[in-house]
Amino acid sequence: MRAYHPLAAALLFGLSSLADAQPALPTNAMHALTWRHIGPFRAGRTKSAVGVPQQPNVFYMAVTNGGVWKTTDYGRTWNPIMDDQPTGSIGAVEVAPSDPNIVYVGSGEGLQRPDLSVGNGMYRSADAGRTWTRLGLRDGQQIPRIAVDPVNPDRLFVAVLGHPYGPNSERGIYRSVNGGRSFERVLYKDENTGGADVVLSPDDPNTVYAVLWEARQGPWENAAWSGKNSGLFKSTDGGATWTPLAGGLPTTADGLGRFGIGIAPSNPRVLYVTATAGDKSGIYRSDDAGATWRRTTTDARIFGRGDDFAAITVDPRNPDVVYSMNVVAWKSTDGGATWKSFRGAPGGDDYQRLWINPTTPDVMLMVADQGAIITVNGGTTWSSWYNQPTAQFYHVTADYNWPYQVCGGQQESGSACVPSRSNDGSITYRDWRPVGASEYSYVAPDPLDPHVYFGGTVTRFDRRTGQTQNVSPNAGRGRGAAGSGPDFFRGIRTMPILFSPTNPRKLYYGTNVLWQTVNGGQSWTRLSDDLSRDTWAVPASVGIYRDTPSAKPTRRGVVYTIAPSPVDSNTIWVGTDDGLIHVTRNGGKNWRDVTPPQLGPWWKVSIMDASHFDANTAYAAVNTFRLDDLRPHLYRTRDGGATWTEITDGMDTDAPTNVIREDPKRRGLLYAGTEHMVWVSGNDGDSWQPLKRNMPVISIRDLIVKDDDLAVATHGRGFWILDNVTALRQFSAATAATPAVLFAPAVATRVRYSMYTDTPVPPDEPRAENPPDGAMIDYWLARDAAAVTIELLDARGRVLRRYASSDPVPPPADAGNAPWYWFRPAAAPGTRAGLQRFTWDLHYARPTDGCALPISATPYNTKCEPEGPWVMPGRYTVRLTVDGTVLTQPLTVRMDPRVKTARAALQEQHDLSVALYDAMLLARTRVAQAREAGLTEFVTAYGAVAGTHQTAMDALQDSDTPPTESMRAAARERLAAWRTLETRWAARR
Repeated sequence: MRAYHPLAAALLFGLSSLADAQPALPTNAMHALTWRHIGPFRAGRTKSAVGVPQQPNVFYMAVTNGGVWKTTDYGRTWNPIMDDQPTGSIGAVEVAPSDPNIVYVGSGEGLQRPDLSVGNGMYRSADAGRTWTRLGLRDGQQIPRIAVDPVNPDRLFVAVLGHPYGPNSERGIYRSVNGGRSFERVLYKDENTGGADVVLSPDDPNTVYAVLWEARQGPWENAAWSGKNSGLFKSTDGGATWTPLAGGLPTTADGLGRFGIGIAPSNPRVLYVTATAGDKSGIYRSDDAGATWRRTTTDARIFGRGDDFAAITVDPRNPDVVYSMNVVAWKSTDGGATWKSFRGAPGGDDYQRLWINPTTPDVMLMVADQGAIITVNGGTTWSSWYNQPTAQFYHVTADYNWPYQVCGGQQESGSACVPSRSNDGSITYRDWRPVGASEYSYVAPDPLDPHVYFGGTVTRFDRRTGQTQNVSPNAGRGRGAAGSGPDFFRGIRTMPILFSPTNPRKLYYGTNVLWQTVNGGQSWTRLSDDLSRDTWAVPASVGIYRDTPSAKPTRRGVVYTIAPSPVDSNTIWVGTDDGLIHVTRNGGKNWRDVTPPQLGPWWKVSIMDASHFDANTAYAAVNTFRLDDLRPHLYRTRDGGATWTEITDGMDTDAPTNVIREDPKRRGLLYAGTEHMVWVSGNDGDSWQPLKRNMPVISIRDLIVKDDDLAVATHGRGFWILDNVTALRQFSAATAATPAVLFAPAVATRVRYSMYTDTPVPPDEPRAENPPDGAMIDYWLARDAAAVTIELLDARGRVLRRYASSDPVPPPADAGNAPWYWFRPAAAPGTRAGLQRFTWDLHYARPTDGCALPISATPYNTKCEPEGPWVMPGRYTVRLTVDGTVLTQPLTVRMDPRVKTARAALQEQHDLSVALYDAMLLARTRVAQAREAGLTEFVTAYGAVAGTHQTAMDALQDSDTPPTESMRAAARERLAAWRTLETRWAARR
């Protein structure tokens, strides 16, 4: 066996100069890193849904920024089925009525709203969602509706809404007759008008109804325009020609925005539409296939906010029973004249679509901004949307507890703080809680009080009392109420709030100015004047709407990001949503405009990050999505803002950037989030590589580096954590060329993977994984190895645990009364080239090969019992052997920070346990020796040791508390009996 010296300490522990920045990482340098979804299981905005009449238990839902999901058990569980495709933004899903294996998906939310995402065309599955083929219409960006011929599954119509923030030609109504291999545009007005809806008549697939909607979102929040080309159209020749429908419907002269349309399956001459048109808004009905119309209700609750909803569904058997989706889901049984609530909540569930099974109308699927729910009894009861991990977060922070909690405002729902680890073996609904912040907001945990969280604009939540207080600078006066003088309280949905990294009492908050409090919001100090643009040129993306009154340049920007320096308490960077960057060097007394020259009006400075190593270095993520520009924009300054360099080399060119963060322990190691994925750079942004790994393509709105982990806020799939990035921090140019490298492990925390004591949570309950429990051991192999072993040694050189790549790894199997799905899968050290990770659970080797599971098992992750004793907190050695080459690294084990037991008590617990454990191991040897010698008495005596010692050791090991007198007495009695037995064994001759 030959010895090999590990890399120099400077390599392993990171380098501080930019000259030593990492090179581009080999692709397999990240293979062992796995993102871990942590919840919450509270669903987000879901736009489209469809069931399968032939399979009444099967349904699909399209989450606006969370992918496509399928249930085969009436909504008891949902599973993502399109995560391997290059978009997570979905606006439409439809199943071919004649072939339930054929599923079409249209990407892009298909909405006009201040916060949205876009897609990249059409998709088709021919095997009920197992595999997908990407089709065309890739520049349509938003596809809100698909209609499939009831007889011919290859014939379909697609409504393409187009770019939400600019003009484009690929919009309108499209038809395909070959299953989406090609599309023909059959209804079009201009580059500003898109297709919002399309349906086929149930008795004649050549009769097509379509909605065109001229609408545009603007560069600033809540900017929206509509035009003269919106309308409802009908074709009776399969889309070859079209006729606009009027006959009593409102027109653009009435302020018409968007129509939504529904057809009565039992009488296709009966049609309903929702119309947004000022005083002529309402629900309209036609009894002659659209020739004439009459308004059935003027109750705005039924049709209001038509730009958000506009979905209407008619009962398949009764044309007078109709449902309207809005803030509340409404039902009429008299043709739309009167309405009663069908389902809703005081805060507004915001329903998007209802699908009714045509053969069993009591079976329905309804989707809302809260997720998808199913009824099998006509709406009397519904399934839950608290089993869908599709939450839309804007930002992410972490508190100062252990385990830390990941916090943010959740679109449509409020706020959530989710623990990074649960005491119960997995993270479930009972683990997370709201913290009083609004749905759009940041959450700022108090560094000095682990129970207090600030958020929103501005609230203070105290977990001890459960109460939330408004502590904003203008509390009680309302937004914009500034008394005399300028308006310092201009704000939008998402306003930054965060604590200073150098002063734990100092909290910053942004409106159009920067605010500071040092007493928890009891009083505030204004640190700046208005930092937004005084005036600006209207961006080109506004197009034909540039001369409208609402597009007139006025001062409307806000502070959108705040980045106080971790190394200089007087340096604060600020970016605005209208495209300016300012910096102060004296705590806010003076400000300097340091905006990069590339930035124009409404280049939103989404997130800035001040360097942890240099007060002159800062980074900015700039988002131009609202300017109809999908390119990424990241900027770096190293001279205090005098000059800026754009740093996006290697990134996809069709995904706007939302966030950039610097690793606080490795200079030059950066992370960024775009509308598609997380990226990593080892050379200060000069080049980037995907860090997507197992995460689906999804909008990454924010990310943070928390200790050794990355935590991200996605806008459609909740929070995710990448556990332990210490290997990335240590990777260098020399690593890739070195045959084998053992990275210095992160400090390992001795924590019990589950402290739950009762009947387990069933496997089909929603849950998220805990992090690996123990020491994560990362190593690099330049090429495949033949044999790898990992040994863990204590300070005296005793091998406590040994793992080998040749260890058997059988799949989990039923054992006794425990089904296979309760067991943690076996693992062995990997031998494939690239980064490998293996976790030691901080126990001595198991004393027996037998396996039992506790009553409080964790699905798919329960360890066999009995286990060996816990190791003591302290220093250990990791020894890695790769094809004869030996590498070592020190490992520090610390106690669960919540455990306050004195070290002496832990040591006593450990020493008694190990003495019992060692006797058990030796007893197994003695049994074999006695059996070979024919000494039946000793076979029986030593054979009894395992049971009696295990009972005593279990009592000692059950908790991290001082042993009781009874425990001590039991252990000492057994050890005394053991010594007597050993004396007899020694004297047997």
